[in-house]
Amino acid sequence: MVKGFYTAAMGMISQQRKMDMLTNNLSNAQTPGYKAEQGSLRAFPQLLMRSYTQQTIPDHSFGFEQGTVIGRINSGVYMQEQIFNMNPGTLKETTLPTDVALVEGLIPTDEETGQQGALFFTIMAPNGDIYYTRNGNFHLNANNELVTSQGFYVLDTNNQPIQVQTPEFTIRSNGTIFENDQQTAQMNIAYSNNPNTLIKVDTGIFQAPDNQALQEVPDGATFSLYQGFLEGSNVDLAQTSVDMMSAYRLFEANQKALQAYDQTLEMAVNQIGKVN
Repeated sequence: MVKGFYTAAMGMISQQRKMDMLTNNLSNAQTPGYKAEQGSLRAFPQLLMRSYTQQTIPDHSFGFEQGTVIGRINSGVYMQEQIFNMNPGTLKETTLPTDVALVEGLIPTDEETGQQGALFFTIMAPNGDIYYTRNGNFHLNANNELVTSQGFYVLDTNNQPIQVQTPEFTIRSNGTIFENDQQTAQMNIAYSNNPNTLIKVDTGIFQAPDNQALQEVPDGATFSLYQGFLEGSNVDLAQTSVDMMSAYRLFEANQKALQAYDQTLEMAVNQIGKVN
């Protein structure tokens, strides 16, 4: 009976976490460069139950396998670690010179894991920590430095903040920045061979494991930068709505199962054990 309470409760918690994830995806459907989070439910390892009599209680002379096998029992499900859907979003033209879309071309796939790599803009927080993003919705601060909406500096290939003299600058497809026909900087594009290992620190902002820097774009990988464009979110609104409805129904089903266990336990306590 108590095990049923636990199993139903774990089902409710798992669906609540899935709903939170889907709600976050939905709320960022219009966030440039946002990568939808994905998760799946997985059952806890099964337990093998055995019954023991006074003569078969395990001790130092023989193992647990001496009891009578009752069968296997599962203690519920849990939400697996969330991963990111790194599929590209659609391009949206803004005509703003500070908006930049990163479009991947040929990207290597890890032979061992089968995971395709991903490219990111390199940014730096005011405290000096290095992060990565696909949100190219940049702007110029009071010092004419290219920054994100959170105030993080966009870095060049020397890991220095990119500063321009005037808003009239040009970003070419390879990331080089020109002012008055003179190259002044080049945007630092970083590569992760397994983006699922990245740590999400804010909406659309990631950090490498152990705060290690990501590697440079490897040979054979191609990309293009488009000034005046933004990469849209890759959230599928229709599918997200369907998944949210499914999560709600499953939460409701587990809730009803929990209520049934509660009513049965109440009957056992108040009626079956009642002494007249």
